[in-house]
Amino acid sequence: MGHASHVLCMAISLDGKYLATGDRNKLIMVWDTATCKRLHIFTGHRDAVSGLSFRKGTHQLYSASHDRCVKVWNVAENAYMETLFGQQDVITGLDSLSRECCVTAAGRDGTVRLWKIPEESQLVFYGHQGSIDCIQLISEEHVVSGADDGSVALWGLAKKKPLALARQAHGMQDAQGLQQPYCILAVAALRNSDLLATGSHSASVKLWKCSEGFRKLEPLWAIPLVGFVNSLEFSAAGDFLVAGLGQEHRLGRWWRIKEAKNSICIIPLKRRATAPSSHVPDSS
Repeated sequence: MGHASHVLCMAISLDGKYLATGDRNKLIMVWDTATCKRLHIFTGHRDAVSGLSFRKGTHQLYSASHDRCVKVWNVAENAYMETLFGQQDVITGLDSLSRECCVTAAGRDGTVRLWKIPEESQLVFYGHQGSIDCIQLISEEHVVSGADDGSVALWGLAKKKPLALARQAHGMQDAQGLQQPYCILAVAALRNSDLLATGSHSASVKLWKCSEGFRKLEPLWAIPLVGFVNSLEFSAAGDFLVAGLGQEHRLGRWWRIKEAKNSICIIPLKRRATAPSSHVPDSS
């Protein structure tokens, strides 16, 4: 496998047959996972491809880009389907599940959007004060997002405002003599559960519980990690959390954490006997 440009995002179809990768050269490449051969190259985006997600159980692929639009593709038929417009800034993240819709975060646009593909319509959600840089669906009804104002928002897709908002979720930092919150670089949800994870460059990954009927974000645990936590993903079974660490922020080369290593960290998790719906790090 190979790209001429830096890969920004990837997605694997649920059946494991296809891998899609998106890069800074505006290209989406589709690969056969069994042979590692490139099957298709999708062109059409006018800027870097920043988000990819297969609709669960299908070969329908959603893509998002810094060109502010979402595109829909059929990977099995090597076909472009449609383009959705509406974001006012670069799209920084995209996610989808089984329904024929997807959610996006759009940087300094300041909105989270739910795109309804068949209706070619969108719902707009407001809550963060800064650039919204990461997003993930928890279930078909709930979504989590993070912003550079240091906040983590928990949304119900039936309401336009956050159900819960954790400000300064990773604390404060001294930046050139000014106190500023650590920006949220990555969020992850254990699908259809109450467990979330957030990452920053605050020297830790944090685990959260969606409590009180998804109306409160309750901090559970801080896991020490050095570097920019640029990506997070739970295993399907919820027995481990994967963190992608870097010396630099994934969205720009503004400064470096020299002691950090560009690496992948696997964090084992275990269930609490007293709270079967939640997970905590395995300290054994």
